[in-house]
Amino acid sequence: MDFLKKHYEKILLGVVLIGLAAAVVFLQFVVANEKEKLTNLTTTVLNPKVKPLTNVDLTVLDSALKRVAAPAMIDLGQPNRLFNPMPWQKSADGRLIPSQKVGPNAVTITNISELYLRLTLDSVTPSDSGPKYVIGIEKQAATVAAQRVKKQTYCSLNPPTKNDTFTMVEVKGKPDDPSQIVVQLNDTTERGVISKEKPFTRVDGYMADLRYEPEKKSWNDRRTGAALAFNGEDYKIVAINKSEVVLSAPNQKKWTITYNNNPTNTPTSSP
Repeated sequence: MDFLKKHYEKILLGVVLIGLAAAVVFLQFVVANEKEKLTNLTTTVLNPKVKPLTNVDLTVLDSALKRVAAPAMIDLGQPNRLFNPMPWQKSADGRLIPSQKVGPNAVTITNISELYLRLTLDSVTPSDSGPKYVIGIEKQAATVAAQRVKKQTYCSLNPPTKNDTFTMVEVKGKPDDPSQIVVQLNDTTERGVISKEKPFTRVDGYMADLRYEPEKKSWNDRRTGAALAFNGEDYKIVAINKSEVVLSAPNQKKWTITYNNNPTNTPTSSP
């Protein structure tokens, strides 16, 4: 016991040193183990083990792509009119009707006919001063009805006859039995040839048959200048050609009506 009393401090110091040495050795193992864990963790993150891909079902994606490739047919016009609303107009009886179904927009052309200037050689009358040629003049496009009736006029070559339609130019063949008579038209200075077998004809204008469906009205053989009354208003035909009729309202607004299988009416600006 005396030995322990005399040397207990040395013994205690030796135990502490032994413990410190054991701790140092233990720390070496712990550090090595932590380094190994860090290395494994780094390797796992940087070089992960990737499983091979299996067959992926792309049916849903393929179906979506096919739907996107096919354009969607969205009709924002008839009858929805989301971005192009149509105007409405009050009819003569007070009903609200889409504007394209009343007024000039509802007028359609059912027929357009040609109007001719026709010159015929009707007969030849002998006389002491030379033969007289009876030439018939028919002006189908005349604005006055009385002027559309065929009229006959006596013409001669010496001196050359000149009237409000033509001037005699030449007689071919025998004077009393000509094969052709050549005249010069006053309005265009073109020359026309007339024979007994074949009259001279030229298109001088057109007349039209029209219909206004909302009121079941029809007009036949209407020429330029004719008046039309529908939808409580008066209109006038100001021009006709082989494919169009132009209507004018009292306020000078004009509508061009096209003659085809599906007539379309296009408002035009006033002059």
